[in-house]
Amino acid sequence: MKRKVFCIGFHKTGTTTMRDALRILGYDVTGPNGVRDPDIAEKLEAMVDALSDRHDAFQDNPWPLVYARMDARHPASRFILTVRDPERWIASNAGHFQDAETPMRQLIYGVGSPQGNEALYKARMLRHNAEVRAYFSDRPDDLLVLDISKDGQWEAICGFLGEPVPDAPFPHANQGRNRDRRRRYQGWGPLGRIAARIDRLARG
Repeated sequence: MKRKVFCIGFHKTGTTTMRDALRILGYDVTGPNGVRDPDIAEKLEAMVDALSDRHDAFQDNPWPLVYARMDARHPASRFILTVRDPERWIASNAGHFQDAETPMRQLIYGVGSPQGNEALYKARMLRHNAEVRAYFSDRPDDLLVLDISKDGQWEAICGFLGEPVPDAPFPHANQGRNRDRRRRYQGWGPLGRIAARIDRLARG
């Protein structure tokens, strides 16, 4: 059985890339989970306990919110904090989610939409990263801090997890998907902007 791996960086920090990388390494990955559940605040603890018993690895929401709970429930787990330049991160959030709201973002930030709340979102993300670093400050072997745009290579992840480096390119999932999505709606005019937004909403 593989050691459990919790990816606890906020969304839009390379979570999809981490999912794909861990799957290539043979992990059974889940996430995001419960993003649109209107009762997620009440269901969160029971949901993550059940899911964490069934899977090997975890990414995207709500896993950044429960790293301490998972650390207590699954001793000897490994934790990966994906980080990103704060200005690029908030621009990506505002551009991707715009004014769309979800119960999960309401739970995390206190408001469901990043658009118009950029300073609040950025402050929350930075506070989370600082709290994670402080929590693991005396356990450096249990936490990998990874900026995928700079350090997103097999060597860092495989060295941390004790896995052999696979004979496969390191994935950068959303970069290609975003390019494909832009091409898909290019030339559609106003209808293309509507279709692209529906696409974004469908992907959470």
